[in-house]
Amino acid sequence: MSEINIRERKKQVRVLIKERKATLSRDQKMEASARVFKVVEELPEFQSAKTVLAYWSLSDEIFTHDFVMKWYLSKRLLLPLVVGDRLQLSVFSGPQSMVETPPYGILEPTGEELVDVSEVDIIIVPGLAFDKHGNRLGRGKGYYDKLLTDAKAFKVGVCFQVQYLPNVPVDHYDVPVDKVVFA
Repeated sequence: MSEINIRERKKQVRVLIKERKATLSRDQKMEASARVFKVVEELPEFQSAKTVLAYWSLSDEIFTHDFVMKWYLSKRLLLPLVVGDRLQLSVFSGPQSMVETPPYGILEPTGEELVDVSEVDIIIVPGLAFDKHGNRLGRGKGYYDKLLTDAKAFKVGVCFQVQYLPNVPVDHYDVPVDKVVFA
């Protein structure tokens, strides 16, 4: 498939997933999120992890806030922050440390302690779509692909069942995850 066809296919999948997620109620999203993180917490890679990279979810994503709040006092829990065209990793020190940042208006940690991705044991990876091969479709900016390229950590993609597809279009920039958990 040509690069132009892949880009077009990615656009089509993004539209499809947006439509599918719009059919989910808040309760369905919360129930699915709880089921996903129950599985994540039972993974040997999570249980043995000392440093966990998660993310502070947006309203259309698997809800991570409860997971982050549950584990930040017993594991070194990191959250990403957007700096230029890359993600930097900051230690989460509680909800009071989160501030809304431009250009996306997302909540990010304000902690001064930045951590290199090489110190991370497991990464909880968001995505718009995943497939059985661990392929991931993001929002199109490449933030996670750049980060995951340098990561040696176990990578777990999390999503709603409506985001899990037979095949996700990928190009040479896209970095797959080691496991996908969906509900």
